[in-house]
Amino acid sequence: MPFYRRKITVADDTVTSAVNLTTRQSLLPNFLSTLNISSSMSAGLSSTYFGAYFICPPTISGWILRRFGFRVIFMTGLAVLVVGCLLFWPSGVKRSFGGFCGSMVVVGAGLSTLETTADPFLSICGPPRYSEIRLNLAQAIQDVGSFGLKNVQWVYLGVAGFVALLAVLFFLAPMPEITDADINFLESETGKSENGPLRKQYNLFYAVSSQFCYVGAQVAVANYFITFFEEAGRDSTTSSDLLAIGQGLYAFNRFVAGFLLMIPTVKPRYILTLYLGLCVIFIIAAITTTGTASIAILILALCFESACFATIFTLGLRGLGCHTKVGGSLLVTAISGGMAFPAMTGAVIDRRDAHIAMTIPMMGYVLAFAYPVYVNVFKRDLMDSHRSTDVGVIQQNDK
Repeated sequence: MPFYRRKITVADDTVTSAVNLTTRQSLLPNFLSTLNISSSMSAGLSSTYFGAYFICPPTISGWILRRFGFRVIFMTGLAVLVVGCLLFWPSGVKRSFGGFCGSMVVVGAGLSTLETTADPFLSICGPPRYSEIRLNLAQAIQDVGSFGLKNVQWVYLGVAGFVALLAVLFFLAPMPEITDADINFLESETGKSENGPLRKQYNLFYAVSSQFCYVGAQVAVANYFITFFEEAGRDSTTSSDLLAIGQGLYAFNRFVAGFLLMIPTVKPRYILTLYLGLCVIFIIAAITTTGTASIAILILALCFESACFATIFTLGLRGLGCHTKVGGSLLVTAISGGMAFPAMTGAVIDRRDAHIAMTIPMMGYVLAFAYPVYVNVFKRDLMDSHRSTDVGVIQQNDK
């Protein structure tokens, strides 16, 4: 069939061939120096980006996903991202703060739309036992691309060209669609579906609140990493190099978490409890120390953030069945925590100092830690159901 006549949407009550795939098988810190802006203005720039996550996933992006499916929303998100990246060219040339804010809104809209589909797709499409592994490793690969991004307008121009080609590829390449019927089938095969009205999905709501607080804390730490290091006695160049080291350890530790999760006895709820608990411990230690010690400890806090987002996301989708697409949209909406916590942190830095300001992300980590406590105490069976299932690992006719 000619590519221009292909049908790229599927009815949501149809069990597709995608189910067989399973049953058989930061640039923001650099803007402070680029634009010569205060910490509060940097927080405002961050808020414009993460504000798009608050608006798009629960509204237009989520609706497109439920109405037209994963392929269409992949292409939609990529198209919006191309426009946002191209807007960075005049903003970068003019070094316009207002232009960067406007560009950030459009880029945030594109990326939030992509995450509305990419994160749930990676969690669902494949053996349920390996959902956390897939998402952690995918995000680890994503982090590798964060090194060496210095010239803002050229970076975004290059990204725009690549993303445009990627959108065309998504249209032309064969891609499985995942319907609600597929998701219900997979959940029924695991034997631990919590079907019921959306308002009764308490595990999802606890996960969303945890994700909001965690992402807010993560973004606040990343945005003011360099400021913290300069206050600890390092110059801006050294601080930037240390940030790169921290980002490298963050990416490496995502690979470590992904491989640890391949060990059957290492359960995702254990990884989340360990990593998020260490974030709490290390940031408290960084606040209460000075000099080189505080620098090393904050790098460790950044390092152990690595597996938290992906693990909260996949655990939050456990047992949702037909609510999985809505749940994925809400978990992506929780990324808007990056709109709130950095603004509070920046305000404290402008009035006091970076060490005291880190109490804001510390509170975010502590609040987020309530979710791993909840799943380890009250939802152990549901959380472990995907790890113990053979769906997608052993063919049904081989049992």
